[in-house]
Amino acid sequence: MDVGPSAPPMMPMDAASPSENPPNATHRKYPYLLRGVKVTHVNQEWSTDITYIRLKHGFVYLTAIIDWYSRRILAWRLSNSLSSDFCVDVLLEAVGKYGWPEVFNTDQGSQYTSEKFTKCFEDEGCTAKLSMDGKGRSLDNVYIERFWRTLKYEDIYLKGYMDMKECFKGIKSFIDRYNDRRRHSSLENHTPSEVYFNHVVLKVAA
Repeated sequence: MDVGPSAPPMMPMDAASPSENPPNATHRKYPYLLRGVKVTHVNQEWSTDITYIRLKHGFVYLTAIIDWYSRRILAWRLSNSLSSDFCVDVLLEAVGKYGWPEVFNTDQGSQYTSEKFTKCFEDEGCTAKLSMDGKGRSLDNVYIERFWRTLKYEDIYLKGYMDMKECFKGIKSFIDRYNDRRRHSSLENHTPSEVYFNHVVLKVAA
């Protein structure tokens, strides 16, 4: 079961440890397209990732999509299991709201290399190119990794959520503040939403 910002949160399944997101050797891997690229505008590059959150009775998984230029979180989901559906849903939510980016970057986890996920980029109407990190290269997806660190150290670890419902509410509140009220020095003291929606031209591009 997965939940997004408009869905009713559900309780997670008990688990002794989180599932992993290993590559599937039989799946096609896409080349990394962002090395050396200067990001100069919104919707040029999006990236996504999955992280796990420890609760009192198990774990939940969080996925999010970030716009590299503005650092805005465009869509996110919580789930009590790892599946390609979880990743497809958050992709389609972001695309439904904002259209396709020029490049969409993921890691090589099996959810992202699955036929269900990659088929989204082959469908008529898709204008994005799919890019994948080099194996073991977290720096290839640096902006979403930085967001995970910020979220965990400023919210998750401090609050110690008991269940999925509580975690959902806390993350929603944090992301709303992060997008709409948190000013970034790297964004010349703008918020991510200001940069994204007002098409602010930054002197130092990403």
